[in-house]
Amino acid sequence: MSVNYKEQISSPDFKGSYAFISLGCPKNTVDSERMLGLLKLDGYQLVADPVGSDFVVVNTCGFIEAARQESFKAIDEMIELKKKGETRGVIVSGCLAERQKEEMLVERPEIDSLIGVFGREEITRIADRLVGDLQEQRLVFQPAPIRALPDEDRLQITPGHFAYLKISEGCDRLCTFCAIPKMRGKHASKPMEQIVKEAESLAANGVRELIIVAQDTTYYGLDLYGKPRLTELLQQLNQVEGLDWIRLMYFYPMYIDEGLCDVIAGSEKILPYIDMPLQHINDDMLRRMSRRVNRENTEKLISLLYDRIPNLVMRTTFISGFPGETEQHVDELADFIQKTRFGHVGVFTYSHEPDTPAAKLPGHVPEDVKQQRRDRLMAVQQNVVFDRVESLLNTQQSVMIDQPIENEENVWLGRTTGDAPDVDGLIFVTDPTGSVKTGSIVECEVVATQDYDLVAVATSGAY
Repeated sequence: MSVNYKEQISSPDFKGSYAFISLGCPKNTVDSERMLGLLKLDGYQLVADPVGSDFVVVNTCGFIEAARQESFKAIDEMIELKKKGETRGVIVSGCLAERQKEEMLVERPEIDSLIGVFGREEITRIADRLVGDLQEQRLVFQPAPIRALPDEDRLQITPGHFAYLKISEGCDRLCTFCAIPKMRGKHASKPMEQIVKEAESLAANGVRELIIVAQDTTYYGLDLYGKPRLTELLQQLNQVEGLDWIRLMYFYPMYIDEGLCDVIAGSEKILPYIDMPLQHINDDMLRRMSRRVNRENTEKLISLLYDRIPNLVMRTTFISGFPGETEQHVDELADFIQKTRFGHVGVFTYSHEPDTPAAKLPGHVPEDVKQQRRDRLMAVQQNVVFDRVESLLNTQQSVMIDQPIENEENVWLGRTTGDAPDVDGLIFVTDPTGSVKTGSIVECEVVATQDYDLVAVATSGAY
C-alpha cells in the first residue's frame, strides 16, 4: 500500500519524501551521508520504504563486475516501482553513473537523473526539479576537484558510535586492474584543518570510533603539502576530544616509515590495526599489476610494521587469477600467507574490466580456475585465523559494543580493537554487570571461540 508521507509530516519546510540505497565501499558511504545531509537540510524527509516516496536515490558502485551487477539490480528494482506508480522518480549517482555516463540512460531511459561522483553537491537541485515536475538536464557530471570535497553536514547511516572519515579523494596509482582513477580522478587531499574539523563534529555527535579511509591513505598530503603528511594528521586526530578509537584503512605499501609507525604505536587512540591491500607477492605479478613494489621491500615493510607497532593486527587483500598467473605463483602466495600470518585476509577473483590495461594482457585465467585458487588461498588463511582466535582464549580484550542480540538477555555483539566493522571477526559478549549498551566499550575475558569469532564475558563496567 502506498503511503502519503506529505500528510504525515507537518513541517512547513517539508519538500518531499525519498528513500536512499547506498552501495559499495566506505568512501561511497561518506558520499551517501553527504547527500543525505544536504537533502535533510533542504527539507526532504528520508523514509525507509521507497513505496510511496517522491523519489529514490541509488548511490552505486562500479568497481568490479559483481558490484556493477548489484547496482544494476537495485536500479532495476526502483525502476519497477516507478513503473507501478509507487515512486515518482529514480536518481542514480556514484561510481557506476560516473563510469557509464550516457550509456546508462540509453539502456535504462526510465532513470530521471544521473549524477556523477563529483556531482553529489547538486543533489538538492536535482530533487527540487524532479519533485517540481520541471524539465532538467538529466546528466549531472562535474570534473574531479583539485581538493577533496568537504564532507560536513552529513546524515550518518553507520551506527552512531562509529563513522568513516575520508581524508582524500581519487588515486594517482595506475594499477593495471583498477578503474578507480577513471571514476574518481587523481588524488586530491583534503586540507588537514578540514579533516580535524570534521572529526571534531563527528565526535561531538557521539562517534567513538573514527575509521580513516581514502583510495590511498599513505599518499595523504603529497599533492597539497609537497610531502606525505599522514603522520602529522594522525597526531592531530589523536587530540580530538570524545574519540576513543581511530582505525586506519587502505594503506598503500609506500610512504610508510619509522616515524609513522611510532606515532601509531605511541598514540592513545590510534589502534594497532592496519588495512593494507597487497594484491599479490610474486614479483612478476606485481609488475604486471604495476604495483611499484616487489616482494623484498614488501616483506621489509611488514617486518617494520610488526617490529615498531606492538600487538599489530594487519588486514590485507589479494587477487587470484590475474592474467598470467600460474600455479607456481599461487604456490608462492599461499606460502607467503602461511608464513606471514595476517590477522585478516580477503581474496578476490580477478574481474575483467574492459577499460583497464589488464584487460589487454595475455594469459587470462578461466573463471573456474580463479575460483579454485581463491578457495585454496582462503583455506590457508582459515587455518591461520583459527590459530589466532585460539591464541586469544583467556585473554582480556577491549570490545566496542555494536548491538544487542535479539531475544537474548544481556548478550551483545561487538568487535575487538583488531576487528573493523563489516569485514572482520565478531565477539559475542555476555554482560553480567548489566552496564553494557550499544556504543559502549567494555573489558572482556575471552572464554570460547566460534570459528572466526570469539565469545567473551564482560569483566568490568562499560564506559
